[in-house]
Amino acid sequence: MKTIKIGILGATGMVGVEYIDLLVNHPWFKISTLSGKKSIGKKYGEAVKTLRNVPREVEDIEVVEPDPRKFDADLIFSSLPSDAAREIEPRFIEHGLPVVSEASAHRMKPDVPLIIPEVNPEHLELISIQKKRTEGFIVTTPNCTAVGLVLSLKPILDQYGLSKVVVATYQAITGAGFPGVPSYSILGNIIPYIKKEEEKISEEAKKILGRFNGSSIEYARFPIEASCARVPTIDGHLEAVYVETKKDIQLDEAIEAFKKFRGEPQKLNLPTAPKEPILVTDIEDRPQPRLDVYAGTIPGMSIVIGRVRRGESENVLKYFVLSHNRIRGAAGTAILTAELLTVKGYLE
Repeated sequence: MKTIKIGILGATGMVGVEYIDLLVNHPWFKISTLSGKKSIGKKYGEAVKTLRNVPREVEDIEVVEPDPRKFDADLIFSSLPSDAAREIEPRFIEHGLPVVSEASAHRMKPDVPLIIPEVNPEHLELISIQKKRTEGFIVTTPNCTAVGLVLSLKPILDQYGLSKVVVATYQAITGAGFPGVPSYSILGNIIPYIKKEEEKISEEAKKILGRFNGSSIEYARFPIEASCARVPTIDGHLEAVYVETKKDIQLDEAIEAFKKFRGEPQKLNLPTAPKEPILVTDIEDRPQPRLDVYAGTIPGMSIVIGRVRRGESENVLKYFVLSHNRIRGAAGTAILTAELLTVKGYLE
């Protein structure tokens, strides 16, 4: 397989540095171009020194402006803020480049795939609709909180059907980007509001779990009710999930469905695919962000489910799910999506 040159929009942000860590030794992808907002002309290592040390392979790359003419790349990853993504990403698409974006700007457009590779790879067929009007294309990945939730729902949906989902989230401060939430606001505190988060979770989950009918996505029709809070943890979004299913649930069977779940990335043995996308713990007070956020064969790419229990009704299941918001919830899922695009021939 020929090496694919990678450009990263928003490379100097909180998630941008995660792309670097995940890509620097990637067997297929090679970082070639990096852009940022306030660091144009600086060496990358200098631009992100307040976030972390960077690998030698990229520390001397000059940060360029987000102009497709400045990019020597075959594929673009975007971790831009939504307002910037709305303006900048279309320039790269019109320039004939494929874009994998984690920004919310284009997620809900009818012809744009919103992908979790293990859950809805068939939605990539929407690319053919985009290609009728432009040389490039865009694929998006979900809100970081939606990723963990939807990945956990998929085996239950397949096994029992879903009629209702209720979720309460406890979201880490890094989900707010850099510099994030002011320390005096969050230390020793919980903030029970994250702007537009609850709406994003519901709308995006219904699109991801919807059915591709050959020309568009028919959204899932069951209600998804979310309540979101910011908590003083660094990484890892923890979610308390309540589901009502169409069929009665056998608890052992449901736990086994979580454990056995595998998606196309696992079957294809993609480089960033964890062997087990869903891990289940039977330790009574887990999962915990401090202890479990890097669990799995690809650290940060598996979600961890615990406290799985039946409700009072036979069609109710309750559990907690933990996901790494910057890896599985952001850069990792984008890279896994790009790997899927590669093996399916979309980057040729």
